[in-house]
Amino acid sequence: MILSIESSCDDSAIAITEIATKRLLFHKKISQELEHSVYGGVVPELAARLHAEALPRILEECKPYFKELKAVAVTTTPGLSVTLVEGVTMAKAVSIALNIPIIGVNHLVGHIYSLFVEKEAHFPLTVLLVSGGHTQVMEVESLREIKTVAKSMDDSFGESFDKVAKMMKLGYPGGPVIEKLAHDGDRKRYNFTVPLHQSPLIAFSYSGLKNSVRLAVEAGSEEDFKDIAASFEHIATAHIIQKLKKYFKTTPPKTFAIVGGASANLYLRASIEELLKPYGAGLLLSELKYCSDNAAMIGRVAVEMYKEGMFSDLNSLEVCPKSVI
Repeated sequence: MILSIESSCDDSAIAITEIATKRLLFHKKISQELEHSVYGGVVPELAARLHAEALPRILEECKPYFKELKAVAVTTTPGLSVTLVEGVTMAKAVSIALNIPIIGVNHLVGHIYSLFVEKEAHFPLTVLLVSGGHTQVMEVESLREIKTVAKSMDDSFGESFDKVAKMMKLGYPGGPVIEKLAHDGDRKRYNFTVPLHQSPLIAFSYSGLKNSVRLAVEAGSEEDFKDIAASFEHIATAHIIQKLKKYFKTTPPKTFAIVGGASANLYLRASIEELLKPYGAGLLLSELKYCSDNAAMIGRVAVEMYKEGMFSDLNSLEVCPKSVI
């Protein structure tokens, strides 16, 4: 079995995955959303302190599995440096105490493998990763062959939802709140400009849209919020659809996947389903419980890394907050 630890942001999670069968034998996550909601976003130092309290409590529940562990895996990149350190410190302690190897995992690769928790992995895939920190398109041939073909130039899709919710004083996390508010709103009332719509670049940008929404919020009232939210969600999604259409002209998709916390957005899912119809491409989605940060996806990657001997050096393993694929 492999014990995996996730602490890249504001979720403390540990999982136990059986190597031979890929079965998830244990998975527990403690969310910090309530503590951070009063600040309208994640406070890194508070998050680190909460990880220091939560991770040992979860690890205590894993003791019955200790004798069967063959490795310990941990998210090392990307994420908040002070929170990543909490997970890595614990993983090193487990590695030393149980005399087992350690595996450093890229959190973004973890999101790709969230598609395959308790399942066989199937490649190649074209993957859209949408989360609080990233918006990028990747061509995935295998665990070792992942190429990023488009990414955000500034804010991410998920981050823009959080910031719009903060403008409206709706709390954190913003994604589910804005999605719910937008459901009954008029998506065409506010004619926000689709970002980079005249640019030949296959890239993403949400800073300009975010500013347009801020001006609408300041000029409007709470009665306008559902229409602002609906119009924002519509344009934020249209931006992704436009850029994918442009990319598909040269690289038609065969199997497409959406991963990351913001992949739970139903409007985005429905829009991409429509986009894929002319291509006859299949769509893969993670189970909703594995869309957001979790240790199950880290453990699933670690199973493949273990089989390929992709271990980390205990003494040189460090966190890398800004690493990308």
